[in-house]
Amino acid sequence: MWKRSNETTVLLVAILASFVAFLDASIVNVALPAIDRELGGGLAVQQWVVGGYLLALGSLILVAGALSDMFGRIRILRLGLMVFGVASLACAAAPAAAALIAARIVQGAGAALLVPASLALITLTFVGRDQHRAIGIWTGWTGTAFVIGPVFGGLLVDTLGWRLVFAVNVLPIAATLWLMARLADPPRQEPRAPIDALGACLAAAGLAGAVFALIEQQRLGWTNPRVLIPLAAGLISLGLFLWWERRVSYPMMPLQIFRVRNFGVGNIATVGIYAGLSLGMFALPVFLQQAAGFSATAAGLAVLPMSILSLALAAWFGRLSGRYGPRLFMAAGPLLAGTGFLLMLSVHEPLDFWQHILPGVLLAGLGLAVTVSPLTAAVLGAIETERSGIASAVNNAVARIAGLLGIAVAGAITGGLLDYAGFRRAALAAALMLFAGGAVSAVGIRNRP
Repeated sequence: MWKRSNETTVLLVAILASFVAFLDASIVNVALPAIDRELGGGLAVQQWVVGGYLLALGSLILVAGALSDMFGRIRILRLGLMVFGVASLACAAAPAAAALIAARIVQGAGAALLVPASLALITLTFVGRDQHRAIGIWTGWTGTAFVIGPVFGGLLVDTLGWRLVFAVNVLPIAATLWLMARLADPPRQEPRAPIDALGACLAAAGLAGAVFALIEQQRLGWTNPRVLIPLAAGLISLGLFLWWERRVSYPMMPLQIFRVRNFGVGNIATVGIYAGLSLGMFALPVFLQQAAGFSATAAGLAVLPMSILSLALAAWFGRLSGRYGPRLFMAAGPLLAGTGFLLMLSVHEPLDFWQHILPGVLLAGLGLAVTVSPLTAAVLGAIETERSGIASAVNNAVARIAGLLGIAVAGAITGGLLDYAGFRRAALAAALMLFAGGAVSAVGIRNRP
């Protein structure tokens, strides 16, 4: 166990390292229209700017946890910060859309190294009640990234330009690296399991092929070989990934844990819930700017109530879920959030934000608050404590991949344009995905006695 004098430093490092990754995930959506105005490419490029980041993050987060175990939390965290920082500068300096997308993919790889290592650093350093308190502080501070991200990003875009949205990451990264100079990994006490490199490559190839086809079909068409071949290769790779994970001694994603009812059902529900939320929260700020004429700051403020409601009420609904069981909350929460997006179907020109958007945003934020803590508790509570680390990593990866797929289908749903009609189709699709997640929860989740 590390010396207690290091505990404050460790907590600061864990918070700052995760904060920068969560901030980047929430800050970019409001910058997409400005990026499109300068670099061009339309909706497909906007999808890739978000989807490329999620692709690397979702496909690498499991193997990143294994790297953290093998090489040490501090070492992997430092590597992740440097990769993320260099990629952020590359995003800020990108001369063309292709360069920005490539840098975003590298940035997602850096983020994949940050989150598992920062949480593992806390669990390594703190024990008992101190550990619960430290995780609570970490959750609270990193959660604020989702609150301030859209507004802060909007202000940067409107005043200094979209490139500062990425360049600003350098400041917290530099502060974190400075704090980490005082820390070192403790000696390893036992041998670590080997890394499932083939599984990681198959998962990444499968996701990349499928996502490429979903995004590019709006430009090339489904019958184009440049769409069909990546799609077929992606699906084959995903099939091989599942086959390999059943046979390898140390799998990246141990499939047998999906046989545990609440874990398996909870992850299926996660797909619908996070795909719907990601699609809706991708479409809304882009629509508000490109179709309704909002500034980037105003678009960030428009989605702010959703984040505030979620953070303010999530812990309360988590306690209620602990008392009454997660099933009711996991069924009702997505229903509320989906109904919020259905309310947005009323949008028409001229847009009345207070009537057409705000009621839906508030209801969606309430639904998110009702859902998230019970969902996490149901999924992780179904697995024995000694396997909670891999269970958390798997659910995190499922959520990120679901978000990636939700954004990837945006072009097919909207027809490649987020005007009023396109946004209504996106809001309807987001609502249906959320309803599906709630229905799976209502049917499949079981409350513990």
